[in-house]
Amino acid sequence: MWKISNPFEAVWNILKTTIDNTDEPTSPLNIIEAGDCWTYILMLEEFLRYEEVGLNTTTDDEMNEMLTDVVRLCEGQSRRLKEFMKQEGIPLPNGPSPKPESQPQEVPLGVKLTDSELANGVALKLATCLQICAKAQADSLRQDIGGIWIGFFTEWVTFGSTLKTLMRHRGWINVPPYYVPPGSPQK
Repeated sequence: MWKISNPFEAVWNILKTTIDNTDEPTSPLNIIEAGDCWTYILMLEEFLRYEEVGLNTTTDDEMNEMLTDVVRLCEGQSRRLKEFMKQEGIPLPNGPSPKPESQPQEVPLGVKLTDSELANGVALKLATCLQICAKAQADSLRQDIGGIWIGFFTEWVTFGSTLKTLMRHRGWINVPPYYVPPGSPQK
């Protein structure tokens, strides 16, 4: 039975497996691996459109900085995955069109999302990207595509810790009610 006591051991096992499999011929992607690429590209494109809307409507400097960072992250992942998909012969999906730039002051108040709504929307989309990356990595039989998913997942975890700090600082985190077991002392 495998027992991993620390994360460094897990990384070492991944690297060892990758090195051990370098002599294996590369098989074509299977339909699930290709479908995971397709799904993720569409998710990234949707996420980018949401971020563009946020950049067009917010006047908050910290929100603007966070949205700019996540745009860079999504664009980088999209570019790398599209290059991989082209190399593998996977057709690219038609995603939503980019949003035109606008000035936040020109957007009517009833149309704008609040900064809290924007931050929580980004957090929700981040959680979805993490789930897709984890599922896709589990579906991967080839080491190269599995490594891509691990890399994307790691980037999201890193960004998520920064987002959570910003959301706590600004009071934007939606905290569920605390669980108090029956019979526990009340404070």
